[in-house]
Amino acid sequence: MTELDSGEPTAHETQSDAGRRTHASRRNFMRKVFFAAGATAVATMAGAGARAALADDATATASADPSAVPSGAPSGGPGGGTGGPGNQTITEDFFGLTTDGKRIDDLFTIHSTGVRTAPVIAAANAFLAGLSDAQKASTQFTVHSTEWRLWSNVDSYARQGVSLADLSDDQKALGTALLKSALSADGLETTEKIRRINQAAGEAIGNTNSFNEDAYYWTVMGTPSATEPWGFQFDGHHLVINYFVLGDQVVMSPCFWGSEPTSMEIDGETVTVCHEEVVAGLAFINSLSATQQAVAIESSTKSNESMTAGAFSDNAVQAYTGIRGNALTAAQKTELLGIVQAFTGRARADVAKVTLAEVRKHLDDTYVTWAGGTGNDDAFYVRVHSPVVWIEVDCQAPGPLAGAYGATQGSGATQKHVHSVVRTPNGNDYGKELLRQHYLTSPHHR
Repeated sequence: MTELDSGEPTAHETQSDAGRRTHASRRNFMRKVFFAAGATAVATMAGAGARAALADDATATASADPSAVPSGAPSGGPGGGTGGPGNQTITEDFFGLTTDGKRIDDLFTIHSTGVRTAPVIAAANAFLAGLSDAQKASTQFTVHSTEWRLWSNVDSYARQGVSLADLSDDQKALGTALLKSALSADGLETTEKIRRINQAAGEAIGNTNSFNEDAYYWTVMGTPSATEPWGFQFDGHHLVINYFVLGDQVVMSPCFWGSEPTSMEIDGETVTVCHEEVVAGLAFINSLSATQQAVAIESSTKSNESMTAGAFSDNAVQAYTGIRGNALTAAQKTELLGIVQAFTGRARADVAKVTLAEVRKHLDDTYVTWAGGTGNDDAFYVRVHSPVVWIEVDCQAPGPLAGAYGATQGSGATQKHVHSVVRTPNGNDYGKELLRQHYLTSPHHR
């Protein structure tokens, strides 16, 4: 089974759109720039086995010339939620979200969780088997590839892998089956609704070239296995799922869920998405006393964009702010967990149970920060931040799809345009910490 290590454009990549070839080449170049900046530091930390595993990627980038960055290449510092050009940071090794630039050790260990990963392994193998050799070669990467980190919620962002537009109906069905094996019914429905609204909104503004239901890309990292680490990524506008598997352990982060608009009439049906997180956020903030709200609410106004750890912000540093979990009543802690469950509940039930149990362990050390109004229709931003979970729900200003719902772009934050991101702080986004420990402790990697 072929895995693409180098990021070099391949001769068999034939895109119907010349612009997509240009974007793909540009993204491949960015991967090389990343490695040239020192990505092999991960191998140094992980030992000889990891160094060997990373050797192909390091070699493939030996000729990369950082000075040759093309015009318009991504730049800028960490933070921002858009993940678009001018707001991308990939020329740094992965470290993970922290409060002070230092990771908390011993939070994540390799152990048995009881999660059944056989269904997702089988579905991933079936999906790969259904691809042509050319499609597979451009879709499959090594498990340590920086392709994990090259995701974005922006519509115009250049993506690797195979798009839904490139797949036959049978191949699309295999991809859907893979999502179904990894997600809950709610999670699968959410992905489908985001794509449906993206298509309908694109039609409403007359731009289905940029906004449609098929501009979503599959990549698979590693080879699906019951014992070796692997994973997949599903990446497109307002929808990104990173899914790492090691034995019976699953890390489903970072994930990005969003929509513009969040509700739309489609073929006589009202399609609504990203509503649960809005309702849960408002329920929590309104469960607080006035004194507690004074601690939790950092601003009564909401900027057009508040997200801190969106795309290309894997190493964001954010101190704890807001109200701490140990200052909440039992009922208020339940409301706080409601925000978390709006996202953990999008994974299959056994994965969600394990993740929620981890969050509960650190509930007293979980902080919630709020900005904006607290009324049912008010735009707001909420951040849930603990040693093991990071959630941001951000009501944004109308963007490029504003015309689809009669809004004016940039006219002020609204619940009709929502971005949300879920991460695992302290180095375990993309399962990176579990991957590091696997290389350290597995005899066949030493």
